Parts: sequence; C-alpha cells; structure tokens
Amino acid sequence: MKKLMVALASVVFGFAVTGYAMASAKSADEEIKARIAPIGEVCEQGQSCGSAAPAQASAGSSGKPRTGKEIFEQVCTACHTPGALGAPKFGNKADWAPRIAKGMDTLYQHALNGFNAMPPHGTCTNCSEQEIKEAVDYMTSHSK
Repeated sequence: MKKLMVALASVVFGFAVTGYAMASAKSADEEIKARIAPIGEVCEQGQSCGSAAPAQASAGSSGKPRTGKEIFEQVCTACHTPGALGAPKFGNKADWAPRIAKGMDTLYQHALNGFNAMPPHGTCTNCSEQEIKEAVDYMTSHSK
C-alpha cells in the first residue's frame, strides 16, 4: 500500500511539474511574441484602415502646410547644404544662377519629378506639390 501511495504521489507530482513547465513555456512564448510584435501598421490613403486614419500628406504638426523653410530644414538641407551628388548648395549664387536662368517652372518640374541624382520630391514622400514649390522658392530666394 505504501508503494502504491508513493507511486501515486509521484504521478501527481509529475503531472504538477509538467503542467507548471508547460505553463511557463507558454508564458515565455507569449512574452516573446509580445516583444517582437509590430508596433504599428502602415495605412495608405484610400485604404480601409479600421479606426486609424491615414497620415495626412502635406501637413506639419499644426495641421497646416509647411513653409518652404520648414521643408528645406527637414528634408532638403541633407543634400543642398553640403552639395551632395552635385546638388546646388544653399545660398551659393554660382551654383544656383544657371539653374535659375532656366526658369522657375523648370526648377519646379525638376524638384517634383526628379532630376539627375535628385529623386522626385527630393525624398519628401509626404510633401505636397505646393510645399515642394515653396521649398524651391525658399532656396532660390537665398541664392540670387
């Protein structure tokens, strides 16, 4: 009888330990899944995004279109301050003069559609056409 009780206790203890181990493993798996879960989702304009609204293009933190100076400082300065890949340097009249001579419409088209090493919108994927033009106006007004 004593052997039967010891055997039964061993079985019960074994089930308890196994259950605890399985619960711990499940808990660890859930913790790992929580740590590596995406922190957000991409929602593009025109898609059904549940309760989240897509980000509005061409709006600064105030909800208003950004100024040319703001766009320059946020985006354009990366290339136009050092003259990266042949970009005309901000404030450098010699760099800008031949470009300005081609006319503002040409400069706008180059900025909007890309030109040479500059990609369309100068990498500002959330800039409106008007904001890009304002940035061009800002750069050229400081380079005449």
